[in-house]
Amino acid sequence: MSEIRKHYFLSEYCIIAEERAKRPSDFAVVADDRGKNDSHNCLFCGGAEENTPLATAVYKNGKIYLDTPEKRVRNWDFRCFPNLYPALSPVLGSQEQKENGLQAEPGYGFHEVIVESPLHGRRLEDFSNSEISALIQVYRDRTCSYAIRENIRYVSLFKNSGKKAGASINHLHSQLLALPFCPPPLSRELNVIRKIEKCPYCTIFDLEEASPRLISKNSEWIAFTPYYSTGPFEVWLLPRKHVSFLGDCNDKLLFALGDILKAILKSYGQVLGNPPFNYMFYQLSESPEYHLNLRLLPRISINAGFELNTGSYINTVSPERAASYLREDLTHGE
Repeated sequence: MSEIRKHYFLSEYCIIAEERAKRPSDFAVVADDRGKNDSHNCLFCGGAEENTPLATAVYKNGKIYLDTPEKRVRNWDFRCFPNLYPALSPVLGSQEQKENGLQAEPGYGFHEVIVESPLHGRRLEDFSNSEISALIQVYRDRTCSYAIRENIRYVSLFKNSGKKAGASINHLHSQLLALPFCPPPLSRELNVIRKIEKCPYCTIFDLEEASPRLISKNSEWIAFTPYYSTGPFEVWLLPRKHVSFLGDCNDKLLFALGDILKAILKSYGQVLGNPPFNYMFYQLSESPEYHLNLRLLPRISINAGFELNTGSYINTVSPERAASYLREDLTHGE
Protein backbone atom coordinates (compact mmCIF):
# COMPACT_ATOMS: atom_id res chain seq x y z
CA MET A 1 0.00 0.00 0.00
CA SER A 2 1.24 3.49 -0.77
CA GLU A 3 2.23 5.98 1.94
CA ILE A 4 1.58 9.69 2.35
CA ARG A 5 4.65 11.18 3.98
CA LYS A 6 4.95 14.59 5.59
CA HIS A 7 8.00 16.82 5.23
CA TYR A 8 10.36 16.88 8.20
CA PHE A 9 9.11 20.26 9.45
CA LEU A 10 6.92 21.83 6.73
CA SER A 11 3.26 21.18 5.95
CA GLU A 12 4.12 19.51 2.66
CA TYR A 13 3.42 15.96 1.54
CA CYS A 14 4.59 13.34 -0.93
CA ILE A 15 3.19 9.96 -1.94
CA ILE A 16 5.48 6.94 -1.89
CA ALA A 17 3.88 4.48 -4.34
CA GLU A 18 6.03 1.38 -3.94
CA GLU A 19 3.58 -0.82 -5.85
CA ARG A 20 4.63 1.13 -8.95
CA ALA A 21 8.29 0.66 -8.14
CA LYS A 22 10.86 0.16 -10.87
CA ARG A 23 14.30 -1.34 -10.83
CA PRO A 24 17.17 1.13 -11.29
CA SER A 25 17.96 -0.34 -14.72
CA ASP A 26 14.49 0.71 -15.90
CA PHE A 27 15.55 4.33 -15.54
CA ALA A 28 18.73 4.01 -17.59
CA VAL A 29 16.88 4.59 -20.86
CA VAL A 30 16.50 8.27 -19.97
CA ALA A 31 20.25 8.85 -19.96
CA ASP A 32 20.72 11.54 -22.58
CA ASP A 33 23.49 13.64 -24.06
CA ARG A 34 25.45 14.25 -20.86
CA GLY A 35 29.13 13.93 -21.63
CA LYS A 36 28.82 13.36 -25.38
CA ASN A 37 31.68 14.79 -27.37
CA ASP A 38 30.17 17.61 -29.43
CA SER A 39 32.94 20.13 -28.88
CA HIS A 40 32.71 21.68 -32.36
CA ASN A 41 31.90 25.38 -31.89
CA CYS A 42 31.38 24.95 -28.12
CA LEU A 43 31.46 28.38 -26.47
CA PHE A 44 32.75 26.99 -23.18
CA CYS A 45 35.82 25.14 -24.44
CA GLY A 46 39.31 26.41 -23.80
CA GLY A 47 40.40 28.48 -26.79
CA ALA A 48 36.92 29.94 -27.38
CA GLU A 49 37.22 32.70 -24.77
CA GLU A 50 36.52 35.48 -27.30
CA ASN A 51 33.07 34.01 -27.93
CA THR A 52 31.81 34.77 -24.41
CA PRO A 53 31.46 37.96 -22.37
CA LEU A 54 34.55 39.11 -20.48
CA ALA A 55 35.20 36.80 -17.56
CA THR A 56 34.36 38.17 -14.12
CA ALA A 57 36.80 35.69 -12.55
CA VAL A 58 39.28 33.25 -14.04
CA TYR A 59 40.87 30.64 -11.77
CA LYS A 60 44.29 29.42 -12.85
CA ASN A 61 46.88 27.57 -10.76
CA GLY A 62 45.28 28.73 -7.52
CA LYS A 63 45.13 32.40 -8.50
CA ILE A 64 42.29 34.63 -9.73
CA TYR A 65 42.54 36.72 -12.88
CA LEU A 66 40.27 39.01 -14.89
CA ASP A 67 39.77 39.24 -18.63
CA THR A 68 40.35 42.60 -20.28
CA PRO A 69 39.07 43.76 -23.67
CA GLU A 70 42.64 43.49 -24.91
CA LYS A 71 43.48 40.09 -23.45
CA ARG A 72 41.54 36.97 -22.47
CA VAL A 73 43.10 34.64 -19.90
CA ARG A 74 44.08 31.27 -21.39
CA ASN A 75 44.89 27.83 -19.97
CA TRP A 76 42.49 28.28 -17.06
CA ASP A 77 41.04 25.80 -14.58
CA PHE A 78 37.65 27.46 -13.99
CA ARG A 79 36.13 30.42 -15.79
CA CYS A 80 33.21 32.62 -14.68
CA PHE A 81 31.41 35.12 -16.90
CA PRO A 82 27.97 36.72 -17.33
CA ASN A 83 25.37 34.54 -19.03
CA LEU A 84 24.98 35.39 -22.72
CA TYR A 85 21.20 35.34 -22.25
CA PRO A 86 20.76 36.60 -18.69
CA ALA A 87 17.51 36.31 -16.80
CA LEU A 88 18.43 39.47 -14.84
CA SER A 89 20.38 42.67 -15.46
CA PRO A 90 23.03 44.18 -13.16
CA VAL A 91 21.80 47.66 -14.12
CA LEU A 92 19.33 49.16 -11.65
CA GLY A 93 16.26 50.26 -13.59
CA SER A 94 13.47 52.67 -12.85
CA GLN A 95 11.10 52.36 -9.93
CA GLU A 96 8.49 49.64 -9.62
CA GLN A 97 5.42 49.91 -11.78
CA LYS A 98 1.82 49.14 -10.96
CA GLU A 99 -1.05 48.40 -13.32
CA ASN A 100 -4.55 47.99 -11.94
CA GLY A 101 -3.20 46.63 -8.68
CA LEU A 102 -0.57 44.43 -10.36
CA GLN A 103 3.03 45.02 -9.39
CA ALA A 104 6.31 44.78 -11.31
CA GLU A 105 9.81 46.05 -10.73
CA PRO A 106 12.99 46.10 -12.84
CA GLY A 107 14.67 42.72 -13.30
CA TYR A 108 17.77 43.60 -11.31
CA GLY A 109 20.27 40.92 -10.42
CA PHE A 110 23.22 38.92 -11.70
CA HIS A 111 23.36 35.78 -13.83
CA GLU A 112 26.74 34.06 -14.07
CA VAL A 113 28.05 30.90 -15.71
CA ILE A 114 30.78 28.89 -13.97
CA VAL A 115 32.61 26.74 -16.52
CA GLU A 116 34.25 23.90 -14.63
CA SER A 117 36.81 22.66 -17.14
CA PRO A 118 38.34 23.92 -20.39
CA LEU A 119 38.07 20.35 -21.72
CA HIS A 120 34.89 19.15 -23.40
CA GLY A 121 33.23 15.93 -22.27
CA ARG A 122 34.53 15.87 -18.69
CA ARG A 123 32.29 14.77 -15.86
CA LEU A 124 32.44 15.99 -12.30
CA GLU A 125 32.61 12.46 -10.91
CA ASP A 126 35.88 11.95 -12.82
CA PHE A 127 37.58 14.93 -11.16
CA SER A 128 40.50 14.29 -8.83
CA ASN A 129 39.98 15.09 -5.16
CA SER A 130 42.04 18.27 -5.53
CA GLU A 131 40.07 19.36 -8.61
CA ILE A 132 36.65 18.97 -7.05
CA SER A 133 37.86 20.62 -3.84
CA ALA A 134 39.08 23.59 -5.89
CA LEU A 135 35.70 23.78 -7.64
CA ILE A 136 33.79 23.85 -4.34
CA GLN A 137 36.07 26.69 -3.25
CA VAL A 138 35.14 28.54 -6.45
CA TYR A 139 31.48 28.05 -5.51
CA ARG A 140 32.21 29.59 -2.11
CA ASP A 141 34.11 32.48 -3.64
CA ARG A 142 31.43 33.34 -6.20
CA THR A 143 28.64 33.01 -3.63
CA CYS A 144 30.42 35.43 -1.30
CA SER A 145 31.16 37.84 -4.14
CA TYR A 146 27.48 38.25 -4.97
CA ALA A 147 25.99 37.92 -1.48
CA ILE A 148 27.46 41.30 -0.51
CA ARG A 149 26.18 43.17 -3.58
CA GLU A 150 23.69 45.97 -3.12
CA ASN A 151 20.04 44.85 -2.92
CA ILE A 152 20.90 41.15 -3.28
CA ARG A 153 18.98 38.93 -0.88
CA TYR A 154 19.59 35.42 -2.24
CA VAL A 155 22.28 33.65 -4.28
CA SER A 156 20.96 30.66 -6.22
CA LEU A 157 23.76 28.24 -7.15
CA PHE A 158 22.86 25.16 -9.17
CA LYS A 159 23.87 22.69 -11.86
CA ASN A 160 21.78 21.48 -14.79
CA SER A 161 23.43 18.40 -16.31
CA GLY A 162 21.91 17.08 -19.54
CA LYS A 163 19.13 18.45 -21.72
CA LYS A 164 16.39 16.81 -19.67
CA ALA A 165 17.76 18.69 -16.66
CA GLY A 166 17.69 22.03 -18.46
CA ALA A 167 21.25 22.33 -19.81
CA SER A 168 21.40 24.13 -23.16
CA ILE A 169 25.16 23.65 -23.63
CA ASN A 170 26.73 20.23 -23.21
CA HIS A 171 29.90 21.33 -21.43
CA LEU A 172 30.53 20.98 -17.71
CA HIS A 173 29.24 24.11 -15.97
CA SER A 174 27.04 25.48 -13.20
CA GLN A 175 25.06 28.69 -12.92
CA LEU A 176 24.58 31.39 -10.31
CA LEU A 177 21.71 33.86 -10.07
CA ALA A 178 21.88 36.63 -7.48
CA LEU A 179 18.34 37.75 -6.68
CA PRO A 180 16.83 40.85 -5.04
CA PHE A 181 14.30 38.67 -3.20
CA CYS A 182 14.28 35.53 -1.08
CA PRO A 183 12.54 32.68 -2.96
CA PRO A 184 9.25 31.55 -1.36
CA PRO A 185 10.46 27.99 -0.56
CA LEU A 186 13.34 29.39 1.48
CA SER A 187 11.09 31.97 3.12
CA ARG A 188 8.64 29.25 4.15
CA GLU A 189 11.46 27.19 5.64
CA LEU A 190 12.91 30.16 7.47
CA ASN A 191 9.55 31.18 8.94
CA VAL A 192 9.15 27.72 10.48
CA ILE A 193 12.79 27.40 11.57
CA ARG A 194 12.52 30.64 13.55
CA LYS A 195 9.66 29.16 15.57
CA ILE A 196 11.55 25.98 16.49
CA GLU A 197 13.91 25.91 19.46
CA LYS A 198 16.46 23.59 17.83
CA CYS A 199 17.59 23.76 14.19
CA PRO A 200 15.43 21.19 12.35
CA TYR A 201 18.29 20.36 10.00
CA CYS A 202 20.50 19.50 12.97
CA THR A 203 17.68 17.21 14.09
CA ILE A 204 17.48 15.72 10.58
CA PHE A 205 21.23 15.08 10.70
CA ASP A 206 20.91 13.15 13.97
CA LEU A 207 17.95 11.18 12.61
CA GLU A 208 19.33 10.29 9.19
CA GLU A 209 22.89 9.49 10.28
CA ALA A 210 21.54 6.26 11.76
CA SER A 211 18.60 5.62 9.41
CA PRO A 212 18.11 3.09 6.57
CA ARG A 213 18.18 6.09 4.23
CA LEU A 214 21.84 6.87 4.93
CA ILE A 215 24.02 6.32 1.85
CA SER A 216 27.42 7.58 2.91
CA LYS A 217 29.13 9.82 5.44
CA ASN A 218 32.51 11.28 6.27
CA SER A 219 33.79 13.36 9.15
CA GLU A 220 31.88 16.46 8.03
CA TRP A 221 28.87 15.44 5.87
CA ILE A 222 26.18 12.82 5.44
CA ALA A 223 24.46 11.81 2.20
CA PHE A 224 20.97 10.35 2.46
CA THR A 225 17.72 9.93 0.59
CA PRO A 226 15.23 12.18 2.42
CA TYR A 227 12.20 10.65 4.13
CA TYR A 228 10.08 13.23 2.30
CA SER A 229 11.37 13.10 -1.26
CA THR A 230 10.19 14.78 -4.45
CA GLY A 231 11.40 12.10 -6.86
CA PRO A 232 13.20 8.76 -7.21
CA PHE A 233 16.77 8.76 -5.93
CA GLU A 234 16.70 12.31 -4.58
CA VAL A 235 19.72 12.79 -2.29
CA TRP A 236 20.49 15.45 0.30
CA LEU A 237 23.99 16.33 1.51
CA LEU A 238 23.98 17.86 4.98
CA PRO A 239 26.96 19.13 7.02
CA ARG A 240 27.42 18.05 10.62
CA LYS A 241 28.41 21.60 11.55
CA HIS A 242 25.66 24.22 11.59
CA VAL A 243 26.59 26.70 8.86
CA SER A 244 24.12 28.84 6.93
CA PHE A 245 25.95 29.35 3.63
CA LEU A 246 29.10 28.45 1.75
CA GLY A 247 30.90 31.53 3.03
CA ASP A 248 30.81 30.02 6.54
CA CYS A 249 32.65 26.88 5.40
CA ASN A 250 36.37 26.36 5.97
CA ASP A 251 38.55 24.48 3.50
CA LYS A 252 38.24 21.21 5.44
CA LEU A 253 34.46 21.33 5.21
CA LEU A 254 34.58 22.08 1.48
CA PHE A 255 37.07 19.28 0.79
CA ALA A 256 34.79 16.82 2.56
CA LEU A 257 31.82 18.10 0.55
CA GLY A 258 33.67 17.53 -2.71
CA ASP A 259 34.57 14.01 -1.62
CA ILE A 260 31.02 12.94 -0.82
CA LEU A 261 29.48 14.76 -3.79
CA LYS A 262 31.80 12.94 -6.18
CA ALA A 263 30.90 9.60 -4.58
CA ILE A 264 27.16 10.19 -5.03
CA LEU A 265 27.57 11.25 -8.67
CA LYS A 266 29.63 8.14 -9.38
CA SER A 267 26.95 6.00 -7.79
CA TYR A 268 24.24 7.70 -9.87
CA GLY A 269 26.25 6.78 -12.95
CA GLN A 270 26.64 3.14 -11.96
CA VAL A 271 23.11 2.57 -10.67
CA LEU A 272 21.08 4.74 -13.06
CA GLY A 273 23.24 4.82 -16.18
CA ASN A 274 24.52 8.42 -16.14
CA PRO A 275 21.15 10.17 -15.90
CA PRO A 276 20.57 13.87 -16.40
CA PHE A 277 20.44 15.53 -13.00
CA ASN A 278 20.21 18.79 -11.11
CA TYR A 279 21.84 19.82 -7.90
CA MET A 280 21.00 22.93 -5.94
CA PHE A 281 22.59 24.64 -2.94
CA TYR A 282 20.13 25.83 -0.30
CA GLN A 283 21.78 28.62 1.68
CA LEU A 284 21.08 31.98 3.30
CA SER A 285 23.95 34.37 3.92
CA GLU A 286 22.10 36.73 6.28
CA SER A 287 20.15 34.16 8.32
CA PRO A 288 22.36 32.22 10.75
CA GLU A 289 19.33 30.14 11.80
CA TYR A 290 19.41 28.39 8.43
CA HIS A 291 21.42 25.23 7.78
CA LEU A 292 23.26 24.89 4.46
CA ASN A 293 22.35 21.82 2.39
CA LEU A 294 22.87 20.50 -1.13
CA ARG A 295 20.13 18.55 -2.91
CA LEU A 296 20.56 16.30 -5.93
CA LEU A 297 17.76 15.04 -8.15
CA PRO A 298 18.25 12.76 -11.17
CA ARG A 299 15.71 13.62 -13.86
CA ILE A 300 14.25 10.15 -14.27
CA SER A 301 10.59 10.95 -13.69
CA ILE A 302 8.22 13.61 -14.98
CA ASN A 303 6.24 16.11 -12.94
CA ALA A 304 2.83 15.94 -14.58
CA GLY A 305 -0.64 17.32 -13.89
CA PHE A 306 -0.92 16.00 -10.33
CA GLU A 307 2.37 17.57 -9.23
CA LEU A 308 1.60 20.87 -10.97
CA ASN A 309 -1.90 20.97 -9.51
CA THR A 310 -1.08 20.04 -5.91
CA GLY A 311 2.56 20.88 -5.29
CA SER A 312 2.89 17.32 -3.96
CA TYR A 313 4.90 14.53 -5.55
CA ILE A 314 4.46 10.86 -6.36
CA ASN A 315 7.67 8.91 -5.87
CA THR A 316 7.71 5.37 -7.29
CA VAL A 317 10.94 4.36 -5.54
CA SER A 318 10.96 4.64 -1.77
CA PRO A 319 13.89 6.54 -0.26
CA GLU A 320 14.84 3.40 1.66
CA ARG A 321 15.00 1.30 -1.52
CA ALA A 322 16.93 4.00 -3.40
CA ALA A 323 19.42 4.31 -0.55
CA SER A 324 20.02 0.56 -0.53
CA TYR A 325 20.89 0.57 -4.25
CA LEU A 326 23.24 3.55 -3.94
CA ARG A 327 24.80 2.27 -0.73
CA GLU A 328 25.44 -1.15 -2.25
CA ASP A 329 27.16 0.42 -5.25
CA LEU A 330 29.41 2.53 -3.01
CA THR A 331 30.28 -0.53 -0.92
CA HIS A 332 31.24 -2.53 -4.01
CA GLY A 333 33.34 0.37 -5.26
CA GLU A 334 35.53 0.48 -2.16
